[in-house]
Amino acid sequence: MSSSPEIVKSGLLEKRSQNKGRFTAENYKKRFFVLNKSYFKYYDGTADKLGRKKGEIPLRFVKVVEFVDDYMLENKRNAFQVVYEENTQFFTLYVVASSPDERQSWVDAIRKEAINQDARFLQKYHKGVWTKSLGKFNCCDQVDRGAMGCLVSTPETNPEIGVGGIIPAMMHSQQGRCPPQPVLRPLPPTNNQKQLYIAIYDYDPVEDGDLELCKGDEYEILDNSREHWWRAKNRDGKTGYIPSNYVKKKFDLEIYDWYYKELSRAQAESILKETGHEGCFLVRDSVSTPGLYSLSLFTREAGISVRHYHIKKNRDGYFYIAENHVFESIPDVINYHKYNAGGLVTRLKEPPRRNTKPTTAGFGHSQFEIDPKDLTIGEQLGAGCFGSVHKGTYRGMVVAVKKMKENAMSEESFKEEAKTMTQLSHKNLVQLYGVVTKSRPMCALNNYLQRHRARLTSQVSRLLDFCVQVCQGMAYLESRKFIHRDLAARNCLVGENAVIKVADFGLARYVLDDEYQSSAGTKFPVKWAPPEVLQYTRFSSKSDVWAFGILMWEVFTCGEMPYREKRNVDVVDFVVTQNKRLAKPSNTPMIVYQIMMKCWDKDPEQRPSFVDLTNQMTELNREGDYPHIE
Repeated sequence: MSSSPEIVKSGLLEKRSQNKGRFTAENYKKRFFVLNKSYFKYYDGTADKLGRKKGEIPLRFVKVVEFVDDYMLENKRNAFQVVYEENTQFFTLYVVASSPDERQSWVDAIRKEAINQDARFLQKYHKGVWTKSLGKFNCCDQVDRGAMGCLVSTPETNPEIGVGGIIPAMMHSQQGRCPPQPVLRPLPPTNNQKQLYIAIYDYDPVEDGDLELCKGDEYEILDNSREHWWRAKNRDGKTGYIPSNYVKKKFDLEIYDWYYKELSRAQAESILKETGHEGCFLVRDSVSTPGLYSLSLFTREAGISVRHYHIKKNRDGYFYIAENHVFESIPDVINYHKYNAGGLVTRLKEPPRRNTKPTTAGFGHSQFEIDPKDLTIGEQLGAGCFGSVHKGTYRGMVVAVKKMKENAMSEESFKEEAKTMTQLSHKNLVQLYGVVTKSRPMCALNNYLQRHRARLTSQVSRLLDFCVQVCQGMAYLESRKFIHRDLAARNCLVGENAVIKVADFGLARYVLDDEYQSSAGTKFPVKWAPPEVLQYTRFSSKSDVWAFGILMWEVFTCGEMPYREKRNVDVVDFVVTQNKRLAKPSNTPMIVYQIMMKCWDKDPEQRPSFVDLTNQMTELNREGDYPHIE
């Protein structure tokens, strides 16, 4: 076969089914591909034993030959696409090569031969694929399967047609009509190219330049260059700044009240049990099967309070909980089971009510100074080396107020650092607004652990989840080049639904080289300090990791004081001179204690990062995401 002068290239590749029919299975099979001067064909069998021809594409009808971004086609790598016209409809052949070089070789060869056959390429293509789960392309926000591509096609040269032989046309990645347009001209702007978002919370403007948000309304994002404040336009044409975490992409699951992104099983059960309503439900990301989702449902049937179901995906790409009821999208699945139990223990009724909005980075897009007359300070929640934290109110909103001790830090230094830290925003960090942090705190974490010790002692998954939440907040600080320097359970607050937020930024420092050498006489919490701090007052993200290990010990002892019988001077001798560590708390799995010990490595470079710690502990808790329950 290879001796035929017409054969340009041949080889064994993997292809996806064409999906020309609505219910065609999206499966993958090995085929032997042959490219000659006129056709791109594929067969059963191999080069040695060629079987029946399964399909062919006339090269003169090819419209796109481009890569598919890695992992966008069913998590596969080295994929490419050939879009072609057949009976006035456009179809896409997805092919997977075994290596980047093989993919490049095939794409180059097909393009060259198609150009020689006077193929007219489309001006744009999609780097991803249209997915049934999202109801849109996974590379852009376009929901029409026949929507124009989002990237400009690779230029090609054909002497008779001109540069590219490219025609502007609507690209159909699956199927659809596309009348030929022989004249090359700029593409007009389309609504599909706008960045359209939906408000999931109301927002009242705080200062001039802010834009009001109304839950459920659509907004066009004009400028998203700032992390936390975007410039947007509403339907009436008014523009202004909005908090970026108050809006979600128009077709994302996050616009639905029942979707709780990245919620753990333990957190889901806590939220649902607190509501106590039959049929209360939520959908969350599946931990055991990344890319899929789990349904958590509250019921009083058979004495079971919360049941967990996998939302599965069949071979056709359709979603279901019960196999007899399949749908194109997850919202369709949820809508069906709101009216029919369909194999569930009870039908879905309402999601938990979200009582609080997420915090914003500052009250407005530029506001920093807080008027003291708007602030009321109440009971003390906790205290540290540099000050105390109190419950307070700001314009009727519950807040936590950090009161600095006299001479703990210069006023100018604190203002400068606080102004910088208002631009840090994470779900597991207390949000800083100059001197006010927005939260709905119950109490400090160590007090919460002590208060609920009898109930929490045996709940390893719950305690580990507390640690994961703290670690996620610290990983965010680490990524932003901040070191905390006073991480401890007393400086974390427990909010609604047992959400943990790292607080007390009185000692936080922004560092360029991940290390901060403090000046002589600097105060620091000895029992949470590593050897390099005790000896040289040298702080880094790795000294925060050590402190996190102590915090883990606090969590698993349910609020005990570390080194309880030792004075500070004895702790220094114990940790530095004797190189000893805290003992394993009772009822603590050895693998959890081993994580603590990694945090307490004498060599800072050997301690894990907060990202690594988060991943390890999340993996440890993974068995909590149960398989589908019939």
